[in-house]
Amino acid sequence: MNMAATDHPALTDFGHDPWWLVVIKAVAVFAFLIVNPLVAILAERKIMARMQTRLGPNRVGPHGMLQSLADGVKLALKEGITPFGVDKVLYLLAPIIAVVPAIMAFAVIPFGPTVSVFGHHTPLQLTDLPVAVLFILAMASIGVYGIVLAGWSSGSTYPLLGGLRSTAQVISYEIAMGLTFAAVFLEAGTMSTSGIVAGQHNYWYGLIMLPSFVIYAVSMVGETNRAPFDLPEAEGELVGGFHTEYSSLKFAMFMLAEYINMVTVSALATTLFLGGWQAPWPLSLWAGANSGWWPILWFTIKVWVFMFVFIWLRTSLPRLRYDQFMNLGWKVLIPVSLAWVMVVALIRAAVGTGHGDLIRPIVTAAVGLVVTLLLFWLIRRVVRPPIPQPPAISPKSVSDSAFDPMAGGFPVPPLPGATAAVRNPKETTDA
Repeated sequence: MNMAATDHPALTDFGHDPWWLVVIKAVAVFAFLIVNPLVAILAERKIMARMQTRLGPNRVGPHGMLQSLADGVKLALKEGITPFGVDKVLYLLAPIIAVVPAIMAFAVIPFGPTVSVFGHHTPLQLTDLPVAVLFILAMASIGVYGIVLAGWSSGSTYPLLGGLRSTAQVISYEIAMGLTFAAVFLEAGTMSTSGIVAGQHNYWYGLIMLPSFVIYAVSMVGETNRAPFDLPEAEGELVGGFHTEYSSLKFAMFMLAEYINMVTVSALATTLFLGGWQAPWPLSLWAGANSGWWPILWFTIKVWVFMFVFIWLRTSLPRLRYDQFMNLGWKVLIPVSLAWVMVVALIRAAVGTGHGDLIRPIVTAAVGLVVTLLLFWLIRRVVRPPIPQPPAISPKSVSDSAFDPMAGGFPVPPLPGATAAVRNPKETTDA
């Protein structure tokens, strides 16, 4: 995919920067993570308004461009209310636990190749580790504890239900996400983020490992509690979910954590599957596309493609039922992820010698396309199961036909004039 010569960093290139350069890169990463949520909040409201034939923010600043800043100031000036009966230590720590890991995960995300900064050659990446992707997964796991503890410490029913949902959500979808990482590790031969980007010099892993890409894309929406997987919040069911009892800056920190997590998982998807900071074809034909500071632009554009998809999904899809959500994770994503990892390992073992570097990507892409089609079919079966045909009704009035409100597994109100069927008292007693 990227044929231009690049200066890919290696693990040995990290750890040699002077302290002032480390501070500059850390501040730059932090600024990137603060500016992106501000832009994302405004972009989300504008894009959703456009898709739904509305105006969106248009009062604060030119064309409403300062609306995100105004919202932040408004939240900061609101009175912070701490409800009676909360666990104050955990109640105050929960927003911090939600935000800090989301920021720390970006420490190992590569923004570009090695460049010269004030005469010092340094990679456009804060640091790298031999297990950098696992570090990101660990930070994402810790961040969810902020949601769980917020629900537990609030001392209220709805936040508690939201926290419990978040626990089940993390367990379900991080397993599938971790298995997609395993397939990438097998192909790249490393867990280092800079090494994975370097391994996509000729082709992107998202093209040859399409099942991993699709499963990760679904899992990252569930990991960030975004629609249609926003069950821990679920305004229509749980008022506001885990942050119902929060206000002022503490509430703003939860919102900041959500949008930073969106940027983080989008950046990780870019790194693992879309070549990272490397320019897409045909821009890669330009000799200078992957050198200097240009890669930061390609990286940011790819991240915002995923951010747009987040907004698109929220605008277009209704929230899934909880049973659909859990079935999708346990019955579809995890089994297919596990099977795909085994397929990738078998292909790598069978076509790993001789001309394997040329044949293996083609074979992997062909098998991956078949697995992806199967994956979409399974997702459709879980999310939109076939509707059972009702039994034939004798030519009687509706009032004469017995109606069982629990026939489909969920309570359904009867039609006007219908009579509810009487269940066996023994079944009711056993239940």
